[in-house]
Amino acid sequence: MSVIAAFYGGKSILITGATGFLGKVLMEKLFRTSPDLKVIYILVRPKAGQTLQQRVFQILNSKLFEKVKEVCPNVHEKIRAISADLNQSDFAISKEDMQELLSYTNIIFHCAATVRFDDHLRHAVQLNVTATQQLLLMASQMPKLEAFIHISTAFSNCNLKHIDEVIYPCPVEPRKIIDSMEWLDDAIIDEITPKLIGDRPNTYTYTKALGEMVVQQESGNLNIAIIRPSIVGATWQEPFPGWVDNLNGPSGLIIATGKGFLRCIRATPMAVADLIPADTVVNLTLAVGWYTAVHRPKSVLIYHCTSGNFNPCNWGKMGFQVLATFEKIPFERAFRRPYADFTSNSITTQYWNAVSHRAPALIYDFYLRLTGRKPRMTKVMNRLLRTVSMLEYFINRSWEWSTDNTEMLMSELSPEDQRVFNFDVRQLNWLEYIENYVLGVKKYLLKEDMAGIPKAKQHLKRLRNIHYLFNTALFLIAWRLLIARSQVARNVWFFIVSFCYKFLSYFRASSTLKV
Repeated sequence: MSVIAAFYGGKSILITGATGFLGKVLMEKLFRTSPDLKVIYILVRPKAGQTLQQRVFQILNSKLFEKVKEVCPNVHEKIRAISADLNQSDFAISKEDMQELLSYTNIIFHCAATVRFDDHLRHAVQLNVTATQQLLLMASQMPKLEAFIHISTAFSNCNLKHIDEVIYPCPVEPRKIIDSMEWLDDAIIDEITPKLIGDRPNTYTYTKALGEMVVQQESGNLNIAIIRPSIVGATWQEPFPGWVDNLNGPSGLIIATGKGFLRCIRATPMAVADLIPADTVVNLTLAVGWYTAVHRPKSVLIYHCTSGNFNPCNWGKMGFQVLATFEKIPFERAFRRPYADFTSNSITTQYWNAVSHRAPALIYDFYLRLTGRKPRMTKVMNRLLRTVSMLEYFINRSWEWSTDNTEMLMSELSPEDQRVFNFDVRQLNWLEYIENYVLGVKKYLLKEDMAGIPKAKQHLKRLRNIHYLFNTALFLIAWRLLIARSQVARNVWFFIVSFCYKFLSYFRASSTLKV
């Protein structure tokens, strides 16, 4: 019997960010392993033309929850959707709903955040800092609360090479940042943003670090823990391999490469790709929730959920496996043959971006204009290149995270809990995982039918032949122009032709003598 699964039985659990990728996987695991839990409260932002119940139905109707419906047929009755907006004070929650949350909540999993790297500082502070502060204020008024688990990121202190399980202070206090966002105009915020984030690459990592400071400063008597996952990817094992439903992290790069849009990327092939499966993060999160509530640590414990320390995989190896998988399960309607080149040379990258990305996009848009259709490829390509440029910071560096607390927690689990809530990435086979990841992107994100693989392979073969013909024609044209302009090139050409002729003559003579 799993001790952790039994712990969540009968509990009332509040999850923020439940409509996001990680939040869905967390909900699914809770319902599947602890079907007798009392209720899961989820904060849902209202959407025009869609009720809260419709949004819940949409979530539960996905393939992710198929196994849940078998073990927990009344799952619809155990989800309580509450209208809320994290951009508003008190989250714009009604008095009745707020009273229910304050009276009955036992566990809080705070997963909500903006994960946009280029988000405006005001918005990033509101969601990653102010909302965390307001949720902590709510938590302090919950008499039945047993644990508050805050999901941060392993890159909150990416300006450091080695990162310990501690909260690092930021130069400016979070409260001052929160207050200043209320009265400063956008122009001034834009001007001071680079100075505030310092040697961090973006507002996301900076505000996640501020959020951790808020948790530490305003924890009071709450039982709190912080989890820092690295790059969250598709599921490894649960509820099945390869499930993913968003374009964040490697998923967008996989699609861009598989469709032939992305050909060259500025990356360090030997840098560690610290990717962590979503179900691994969820398993650690639930184990931390149990440990924090039962053992009540005296201070805020931080748990790094990373793979590089235990089972490293570099970007070069990962890219090679992705391309190898495309040969077996290609994406439909690819723009060009999948190919990726890793380079650390910025000049080379800029050149290939111009030649390999923008030039074909311009040609394709010209074709669309000729056929009376709206050109769109250049716009898509520019967006892709902006996204890739924001990821370059993370795919050109490696970090070291201490994992003492994570290893301690693993040793505290029973063999059954280690199996049911497995977060030991040393067991992860990267080649299998990447193949399942690509397959999952094709099935669950692009909604492509697996029956279309033979047709996609034929399309890929045509693209490969076109690629070879184009390169051959380009080489011959360039060589012809060079011969016409350079005596040295003509001499080299005549030497090569003469050498080949003599070699063939010698080969024929040798064959005749043997006969």
